[in-house]
Amino acid sequence: MRLGFGAAKLTGPGVWGPPADPDHAVALLRRAADLGINLFDTADTYGPFVSEELIRRALYPYPDLIVATKGGCVRTGPDQWATLGDPAYLRQSCEMSLRRLGLETIDLYQLHEVDPRLPFEDQVGVLIDLRREGKIRHIGLSAVTIDQLDRARAMVEIVTVQGEFNLLQRTTEPVMHYCMDHGLGFIPFFPLADGRLARAGGRLEALARSLGATTAQLALAWLLHLSPSVLPIPGSATMAELEENVRAAALMLSDVIVAELSAGAALI
Repeated sequence: MRLGFGAAKLTGPGVWGPPADPDHAVALLRRAADLGINLFDTADTYGPFVSEELIRRALYPYPDLIVATKGGCVRTGPDQWATLGDPAYLRQSCEMSLRRLGLETIDLYQLHEVDPRLPFEDQVGVLIDLRREGKIRHIGLSAVTIDQLDRARAMVEIVTVQGEFNLLQRTTEPVMHYCMDHGLGFIPFFPLADGRLARAGGRLEALARSLGATTAQLALAWLLHLSPSVLPIPGSATMAELEENVRAAALMLSDVIVAELSAGAALI
């Protein structure tokens, strides 16, 4: 299934601390795998550490699953994030993610954000070293420009790029098209605009209902129809949200509807 599971919502409010019901989070992860999702995207800063620990508890030893995680940010409190791309810190982050996930090699390790205070090539360089040591299988980037992507690809193979992209937020569209043109996977985070595209009301809901779908399913189906390179990772806090999101993969959209959504006409 070309739909992943974004694991930030497994944590407490503000992506901080444990969830109110850890057993429910574990059941949610297992249900996602049962439904055919095989990519679980997390980060050491989700919790921090909570999301990775829950993923291990729920899914280890990850049969036929891909666990993708990220490093390069630190947390100081709920909804507080700071970038830290120091190579020594990135190495430590990867080593600790390996320990929490119970892995010898992380399938996909991603630079969470570029630290503008430090040379970009040094941040990519430590990921190259970790891959050479067998601790990373594939390298991905998140929240990068096309120039940074070009510079990274001159150093090493980059397989995926994450960027905020959805019906309401499209500033990363040039990066998405770059990925399409160069055979890279593009992973849109906040595919439902942090829940705004899952709310009822408006013309988008009317269009969704005409297709026998919800607004969330329509927003995800639009992303899936853009290109085989696009792999959305919606987060789910409940079983109902998870199953609703998964059904989006089966929603067929005509070229006319895709064009209408792409033009923004359905949102007015």
